[in-house]
Amino acid sequence: MQNLDPRIDAYISKSAPFAQEILKFLRDIVHANCPECVETMKWNFPHFLYKGDILCSMAAFKQHCAFGFWKEKLMVKSSNLLTDKGKTAMGDFGKISCIQDLPSKKVLKACIQEAMDLNEKGIKLSKPVQKIPDSAIVIPDDFQRALNKHALAKKNFNAFSNSHKREYINYILEAKRDATRLARIQKSIEMLSEGKSQNSKYIR
Repeated sequence: MQNLDPRIDAYISKSAPFAQEILKFLRDIVHANCPECVETMKWNFPHFLYKGDILCSMAAFKQHCAFGFWKEKLMVKSSNLLTDKGKTAMGDFGKISCIQDLPSKKVLKACIQEAMDLNEKGIKLSKPVQKIPDSAIVIPDDFQRALNKHALAKKNFNAFSNSHKREYINYILEAKRDATRLARIQKSIEMLSEGKSQNSKYIR
């Protein structure tokens, strides 16, 4: 095998005897199907890189091991082969206490090849949308005064997501004249009283 990381050797040697057997098996499987993979340690457990991106990882615990693919959410062909996909934080095959808990070499090969294909195509995991705290939403004073006078509109506005709140705020701030701004505030209050989002007027 090539591209071996001595830190992973040390990690395996420090693991429990049952885990050593599993980790060595998984390591061999990954290298057999992806000879170009590069080993590294991330977040204190072994990872395998391919084409500059994470391919998969493995970890040992007191009573079990875990093995998972970095882009398992994007793996369509192997979706039904990942026995614990999305169910727990124990990788894609649940708690592995012995080699027999893993699927066959043929199944593992199919999973590894699909994960490799994603990396070869440069497909990235989409970054989770960061939730904007309510404190980051700045409501214009004149719009806030209008909301304070209309309880239902205010209630519906506060119940909206930050993105919908921003739609209303931007709609008002984009007005170039005071008269237009006032008209937009009044229109916004009407729509909010009906529980509508600002862009609902575009929906047929």
